[in-house]
Amino acid sequence: MLYWLTDKRVRSIKESGTDNRNKIAWSDIKKRKRKKKEVEKHLLTILTQNKSGVLSRIAGLVSRRGYNIDSLVVCDTENKNLSRMTMVVTADEAVICQIIKQLNKVIDVVTIEELDLEQAVSRELMLIKIKAKNTQRAELDAACNIYKAEIVDLSPESLVIELTGKPTKLDAFIELMAPYGIIELTRTGITALHRGKEKLM
Repeated sequence: MLYWLTDKRVRSIKESGTDNRNKIAWSDIKKRKRKKKEVEKHLLTILTQNKSGVLSRIAGLVSRRGYNIDSLVVCDTENKNLSRMTMVVTADEAVICQIIKQLNKVIDVVTIEELDLEQAVSRELMLIKIKAKNTQRAELDAACNIYKAEIVDLSPESLVIELTGKPTKLDAFIELMAPYGIIELTRTGITALHRGKEKLM
């Protein structure tokens, strides 16, 4: 797990009344650089000051350097002074190190940590609109029951299904629905927390 904090950010956190239990771990970055280059998904969780413009600065910083963000979720936290961002990036270790270094330069970033996609509690929500004839609705309802999905809207020609779970579950459901005809869909992106008592800050 990785934590970074500059002296400027310590002062900023003290002024806002937030905690400053963070560790400087540049040695972890050096270890990462020695690893074999493998492109894979990385889950970054970022705690920031709850100020306007922070999201655009972070997203712009990453995209300007040519790094592709797979998903980005932003929400309030239990502390009104802080916001939490969950970012999924497909990259090798060297690129992830660069992303973390660049994000660490943003003054409003309090804490950055990479979560293990397999170990963290992670979920994504999807709404999907399917073409549905009267003769198909029984089998669609059965499929929803298997995936623990919920039909949230029904019309003569279509229905909207809500599904929550890991991305692989959502991908499998999309594949299952494809033969019926997908009209449109939207996904929130991944949000995640540590398991057990461990927390970001």
